Amino acid sequence: MREHLETATGLALTAGTYSGYSLHAHEPEQGINLILSQPGISSSRVTRLSPTVVWALPEPGTELPPRERPVQLLLDDNGRTIGPLRGELFWSDPRRADAPFGIQFVDVTLEQGRQILSALDSAAREGRALPAVSPRPIEEAIVDSERIRSILKSVCVMQHQGLLRQPGRTLRVSLEYFDVAASRLHWRMEEPSARWGQAPHDIEVVGYNSAFRMRVPELEVRGDRLVTPIPRQLWRVRHRARRRVPAPAGLLARFHHPLWNELGPRERELQDVSFTGLSVLGSADDLVFPGLLLQPLELIPEYGEPLSMRGEVRYVGKPRPDGQRVIGLQVTPQTPEDEARWMQLVSQALSPDTRSGEEWLEPLWQLLADVGYPQLAGDTPEDFEQQRASFVDTSLRAAREPQLFSQAVWPSERGVEATLSSVRAWRHGWLVHQLAKRPGAPVPEVAPGRILRELHLRAMEHAQNAPDFRWLLGYVDSSVPFFERVYLSYARRHADTGEALVLPVHLWRARCDEPSGQPSDGVDIGPATAEETAFLASEIARTRPACYVEAMDLSRERLALTDATQAWHAAGLERERQVLVARREGMTVAAIVLERGPEGMNLLRMLDTARLFPLAPGGQDTYVALLDAARAWYAARNQPSFVLVSEEDDDGPLAAARLREGPGASPCLWLLSAHLLPEFLEHVSEATVGCLSSPAPKA
Repeated sequence: MREHLETATGLALTAGTYSGYSLHAHEPEQGINLILSQPGISSSRVTRLSPTVVWALPEPGTELPPRERPVQLLLDDNGRTIGPLRGELFWSDPRRADAPFGIQFVDVTLEQGRQILSALDSAAREGRALPAVSPRPIEEAIVDSERIRSILKSVCVMQHQGLLRQPGRTLRVSLEYFDVAASRLHWRMEEPSARWGQAPHDIEVVGYNSAFRMRVPELEVRGDRLVTPIPRQLWRVRHRARRRVPAPAGLLARFHHPLWNELGPRERELQDVSFTGLSVLGSADDLVFPGLLLQPLELIPEYGEPLSMRGEVRYVGKPRPDGQRVIGLQVTPQTPEDEARWMQLVSQALSPDTRSGEEWLEPLWQLLADVGYPQLAGDTPEDFEQQRASFVDTSLRAAREPQLFSQAVWPSERGVEATLSSVRAWRHGWLVHQLAKRPGAPVPEVAPGRILRELHLRAMEHAQNAPDFRWLLGYVDSSVPFFERVYLSYARRHADTGEALVLPVHLWRARCDEPSGQPSDGVDIGPATAEETAFLASEIARTRPACYVEAMDLSRERLALTDATQAWHAAGLERERQVLVARREGMTVAAIVLERGPEGMNLLRMLDTARLFPLAPGGQDTYVALLDAARAWYAARNQPSFVLVSEEDDDGPLAAARLREGPGASPCLWLLSAHLLPEFLEHVSEATVGCLSSPAPKA
């Protein structure tokens, strides 16, 4: 029976997963019932249903047949009977007679599938059925006046479309002008023949990845414009964590139905895409339902080879007047090659004005040189130029490993205007780094803030797509207004939650050919033992925030950096961590954690970092000796220098270490959780808009 069941269901979801629709009948007679004819006749209320599985609640006294025996059943939908159907019985809790039970269908015919989905369509229209996999939207009431102004300013400058809703009709509108002095919003109707109608109205506008709804209790019409006051409250609704945008022109999806091959191949036009999902425009005859697996799902671009994906139906929209409906899918590339091409395709759709860095390596290198990276790195022009070959080689390798790296650029007639990269430096932590922007106006001109906004969205959305992504990190200079306004102010607002961190640090440059020359004074330096490593991890956990520990793999379980280094080594790239300790008279008094990345990955060497930790009184007195040992460790790996990230207020113990000032006047370690990233990207979109438009149009 089991073998036959697996063959019959093919690639459809198994009964234990969230397949189909949850049923919520307000009255017993409105529901769908399951009728068993053995032993005897019993009826049970259906709670979840799809063409692959049914779940039901047994009525009191219901006797279920043995699990090993196939069952026959009927579905009764207000007198409309579907069946007979066959399946295999199982229980959610076999110890309880009143526990829900399920039946995995076998050999459901095409006609029976149509009948089941027709019944579910009717139940969905009547509000009796919801997709079992449908996530709950995130809703938030925004009452802060400055935040409301910031959102509406962003909507106005970026010309996002909106909807004006009244009973029985929906009209397209846009926020044409934000009169800051008068605190008035001027709306334009996108449908010239329409009329504003009677108040009240609800107006919805779209931000980065959320919809914002405001109530308009009264109307003030000036000519063909509607003028409203700035609302005291906005409602924000977000249905998904990742942004979706219109799909590239000509992109098609092709699949065969996994249950009914007689339907033949289906080819549907894509409507929108995100890194993890897409939607197509289908019809009722596609017979898809939430939870159905489409594998393989071929994506056919207008030019180039098809991509092979695994698709899971997550949403089936209501039929439109033309009979078509939107079908939403969660998708996963089947091979690493498909993943690289899919991420490139989606990145380009999300940020069409940006490009991948490997396409512009020479202009990108010139940008970094022109904006002062040699000086920031503490290198001479000759030393910096020697990194060119490794920069090009590493960038080309990184382009083939999208699960580890992203390098975004904004090209123009001047070469490359700006760049920003992200890299998976730790198991769950991605480093945002190497931001550079050419001074002056780009050619052709671009709205202020747009370049930085699009680069941040591309680099950070790329990291957001990684399966193990939990933390975003960066080293930012608090003396730079952009970083203070965009990065640090947001993180400080959320620091109390444990999901964000702003930690002032001091960055020092240590050259390997410049040892301190100080005597060791009886200090023994060597690799940490397992016991010393465990003690160091416990001290880090005691003295540092939990987010700091998890994001940079400084817990006892991950201090060796095994997961991250294995991923990098599989890509043919270097990644390494070493813990050295200082011992005095056999007692461990301090440690230094050393990390190394591939040459050319970060020109400021922020992947070649050292961190010092005191482990006993007097441990800071050994810092100079530990740094000299670190110089020897990096030199043995052909590294000319590294960066010391100092988190201590007193730099006195480092005075004799022959260190140079590192990049940034007032650097901070900035850290943000993946949970906050969608809202942070909304914040980036609002904080990088330019000026509001000129005076309002005359009525």
